[in-house]
Amino acid sequence: MSVSDATDWPTSALDAAATAFAALTCEPAPLVLDGAAFGPDAGLPQRVMPLPALRDWLLRHPRAYTARDEVWRELIRRARLDGPHWVVAAVGMALPALRQYAARLCEGYDGDPADVDAEILTGFLTALRDRADLTKPAPYAGLCRAAWRAGRDLRLQRQEYLLVEDIEHAAAGPRAPKTPYGHPDLLVRRAVTLGILDPEDEQAYIDVRLGHRAIEPIAATAGISVDALRMRLSRIDGRIAEALADGLLTGVASPQTLARLRAHAQRRGQRRAGRAAAARRDTTTAPVTAAA
Repeated sequence: MSVSDATDWPTSALDAAATAFAALTCEPAPLVLDGAAFGPDAGLPQRVMPLPALRDWLLRHPRAYTARDEVWRELIRRARLDGPHWVVAAVGMALPALRQYAARLCEGYDGDPADVDAEILTGFLTALRDRADLTKPAPYAGLCRAAWRAGRDLRLQRQEYLLVEDIEHAAAGPRAPKTPYGHPDLLVRRAVTLGILDPEDEQAYIDVRLGHRAIEPIAATAGISVDALRMRLSRIDGRIAEALADGLLTGVASPQTLARLRAHAQRRGQRRAGRAAAARRDTTTAPVTAAA
């Protein structure tokens, strides 16, 4: 980029996103999505469409809910797995709504409108990266709500905070923190120590359940499907809930209980190793079968 280009770069986050989106979607090689890949039931035109054209089509068909959901699930997946250019693409596809939110939130706002733009974009990107659940309907609506809330919170952020010298003995009241206010990841670490949670699942559990991160990149890193990771985390939820109910994560476990938990963990490890070995055998034998 030349000095003149850098000087002309927009100062507003949304304007900068629009400039980047335009660069990614111009000829000769614009980013595209193939409407035929979604199938005829989605209601999309059955052809390859540059993203600006697809955005215009969605704006002209506001009641094409299935089409919009399918397109946005694909955009979110690509933004999470296929690189920064698809993050820019997702922002560009949402720009008409994001600009509308910025205009409404800047009415009567005495601060810098660029700050509102930045907060709206930050809220959208946070939801795009980690918050939007692709198993639920209307993922685009969830992204838009996150963007709106982030911009709205900027206008409401001048709040009074009550400083408390001794949080352990602070008087109860509406500003007092609710217990437990410690670190839940410490309970997760104890669950690993006890054998309730397998060590190789610890970080994924913290990222998804405590950090509310998107599950797709984490499953890809672990080398398993999203559905497999969801089922694994669900089983861990059950074991941790049972351990909490029994007081194992906050109390002292008996030697008999420790032996039982570790035996269960060993069996889980053996089953997982068996499945991995079977998968490797299937991979190595597939080419031979095809050749035969």
